[in-house]
Amino acid sequence: MTTPTDPQNPARRELLLTAGMGAAALGVASLSAEAVLAQATTEWDKTFPQSDRVDHRKVSFTNRYGIALVGDLYLPKDRGDAPLPALAVAGPFGAVKEQAAGLYAQEMAERGFAAVAFDPSYIGESGGAPRYVASPDINTEDFMAAVDFLGLQDAVDRDRIGMIGICGFGGMALNAASPDKRVKAVAVTSMYDMSRVNARGYFDAMTEEDRTEALTAMSLQRWEDAASDEAPKLAGGLPDTLDGIDNPVIAMYHAYYKTDRGYHPRSLNSNGGWNVTSAMSFMNMPQLTYIHEISPRPALIIAGSEAHSRYFSEDAYAAARDPKELVIIDGADHCDLYDQKDIIPFDRLQAFFKGHLA
Repeated sequence: MTTPTDPQNPARRELLLTAGMGAAALGVASLSAEAVLAQATTEWDKTFPQSDRVDHRKVSFTNRYGIALVGDLYLPKDRGDAPLPALAVAGPFGAVKEQAAGLYAQEMAERGFAAVAFDPSYIGESGGAPRYVASPDINTEDFMAAVDFLGLQDAVDRDRIGMIGICGFGGMALNAASPDKRVKAVAVTSMYDMSRVNARGYFDAMTEEDRTEALTAMSLQRWEDAASDEAPKLAGGLPDTLDGIDNPVIAMYHAYYKTDRGYHPRSLNSNGGWNVTSAMSFMNMPQLTYIHEISPRPALIIAGSEAHSRYFSEDAYAAARDPKELVIIDGADHCDLYDQKDIIPFDRLQAFFKGHLA
């Protein structure tokens, strides 16, 4: 399923070609932030209700690789004239800003923060070609570009900027906060270390033979993608039904991404999935090597007690230096922290950022 703003929509592909872009440059990477923003949706198309306590508008900014990113900026209606503490929000991995990131951003805006939820490069309404590819470097840069954007807003106090990362973008947020000293505090929920899970498998169970086999297949796929006039091959998203599937992790993700609870037409996980070769760079470029350099700025790491991903959070907490907090939500699974407002510890997030962005 494509939308008018999807860079792989046939009508949009024709528009770009008519504008003089060659096939090698097909996508929106070369368009300005203003041009990308002009093609973004204007209606409310989130998976959560719009708050009447928050002002919302579409925004766009460019990262240092020249890729235009589209976001939703949420501001409290009763904000007054004083500049606000601000948050850059992204994730989960394979989701779009209309899903969990937007919910978090809107909720934090209700609590007195300026918050931008953004689509990372190559995803959703943001630019970049080929589509549906991830990068440990570029996606870390996306968070830093969001900090660039926030620091230029009149409504924002640039000395009080934090980050929230969800799932795989929890790892990106920690990775970005380490070198970017403008970030005064970082919080993550249901965090994945995407380098680790791709390079070693779940619970580090991937053998050297498995790794070689996976990298060989992706290496050969690159030739197929390069020889084709079509978009790079996609790995495929979640199954449309759970018939014959008894994997509880797949069932958990299906309950969010493939139902009315969290489905979105631009979400990779709700539809065709990632580019097949997307994992290659993660397998060779470890994240979180310098997580200890977030200190002396604080990190809040939140995970569900029943989450299959819990060990990522616990290991990141062990590797980080003080000040740090690890919060385990009793009874919660990985996806509960995407959208279950009675489970997500928003009061804890508010207190954390109010205390450290003062």
